[in-house]
Amino acid sequence: MKKNKISKNWIIKQHRDPFFKESKIKGYRSRSAFKLIEMNNKFKLMKKNFSLLDLGSCPGGWSQVASKEITKGKILAVDIKFMEKIPNVDFINGDFCKDEIREKIMHYFGKQRADIVLSDMAPNTSGIKEIDSFRTGDLCIKAMKLAKEILSSNGTFLSKIFMGSIFEEINKMAKKHFKNVVLHKPLSSKSESKEIYIYCKGILKI
Repeated sequence: MKKNKISKNWIIKQHRDPFFKESKIKGYRSRSAFKLIEMNNKFKLMKKNFSLLDLGSCPGGWSQVASKEITKGKILAVDIKFMEKIPNVDFINGDFCKDEIREKIMHYFGKQRADIVLSDMAPNTSGIKEIDSFRTGDLCIKAMKLAKEILSSNGTFLSKIFMGSIFEEINKMAKKHFKNVVLHKPLSSKSESKEIYIYCKGILKI
């Protein structure tokens, strides 16, 4: 009974959310599409001939936005969940942390390297904020390590994180490996959420 009440309240909140409503009107698969649109406007992330990797892409909101901006480059989406086809987006169904998937990603970009690595990943929630924050941060660290391997020298890494115990480690790692590091909370991010995004630009040679 309690679970049904929580589900009903969640549905009501979603339908009151203007970004949720607009995502349905404009055909985006998730409201998070507006977060990327806002950050693309702020940071000038994408150009039409860029190569982009979208980690944790399902259901595809960010890949949809990317496909409208990158019209002459290439886009690779990766997720452990199956994602319905998006025009001009290639998809790998698998865990990017596993060697075989990592090799497929490396092969896809080859010597050309990627211009952007995006990560809007978050694990299945446990209901315990500290654990969820740590798990999301751990995914960010793993994505950042992959980004360092496949990004061009002036490439960009953008990832979701939650403020919590692992934040300092992420921030320190970012500043060690990237020339420019900025923390940003999009207007379309829910005010009660502790999520922020870390923008990293330009690989530092260590």
